[in-house]
Amino acid sequence: MNLLVEIVKFLIYSIMIVLIAKYILVKILRKIGELLELKPKVIGNIAGIATSIPELLTVSFSAFAGLIATSTYNIISSNIINLLQYSIAIILKQNQKEVKNQAIKIDLVLVMITILIPVAMLIFHIEHHTILVPIFFILLWLFYRITNNAHKLYMKKEKEDEAVIHKNVENSKIKQYFYVFMYGIVLMTVGVALYIIGNLLSEVLENLCIRFDIPEFIVGILLGFITSLPELITFFESQKHHSNEKEGVVEATSNLLTSNIMNLFVVQSIGILIYTFI
Repeated sequence: MNLLVEIVKFLIYSIMIVLIAKYILVKILRKIGELLELKPKVIGNIAGIATSIPELLTVSFSAFAGLIATSTYNIISSNIINLLQYSIAIILKQNQKEVKNQAIKIDLVLVMITILIPVAMLIFHIEHHTILVPIFFILLWLFYRITNNAHKLYMKKEKEDEAVIHKNVENSKIKQYFYVFMYGIVLMTVGVALYIIGNLLSEVLENLCIRFDIPEFIVGILLGFITSLPELITFFESQKHHSNEKEGVVEATSNLLTSNIMNLFVVQSIGILIYTFI
């Protein structure tokens, strides 16, 4: 019975993290992006960072509990599931033709690499040593250089015939920044809530793996599936949000790439540092 209780708690805490990320975190970041009139790629990057927060929490607390293998499987399953969900969203929205753009193809190649790297680490039994952290951050910089240059080279700068619709143009900058400030306060509150839930989830993970001897890879894969749900929502919303199909696909692809890059290079690095020093 105790095992069943721990599994139920695991599901409840994980789903709470996902729901907060989906209905509050991602939506607020999108609002901030719209207020600041950011481009689709930038909004996609912001969404990718936001939807990686569940992975950041689960990986950090797994590492804190000494379950570094759980974090590895979490990252692998999250990145694979992200790609599958992105593909499903593109197909259902019938935007396959937009994926033929060379910049988007390069982004998808980088996405594949974010899956192959952790798989190779498992196959060749590469240990989670701190030397990986600077390597990961160099790769993070390299990936962003490649994607940014690809978009500059291959994304046609469309004449803004559709001139960006400025909602409430008469609104002053002061009012605009006031909303951004208020959203920022809400984001900090959300961060505190996520931290508390993540701490509770960490205790459950430790109980499942240590007290009940459940293999770390099973827990990691389950976490990967659960923490990837916010991306599925944002992939559909990004394509629905833009009247221009190309912009929607650009945002969704940037979301996918940024999420996978963050998971592998940033979240994994934080997990390694926590596991090594704490």
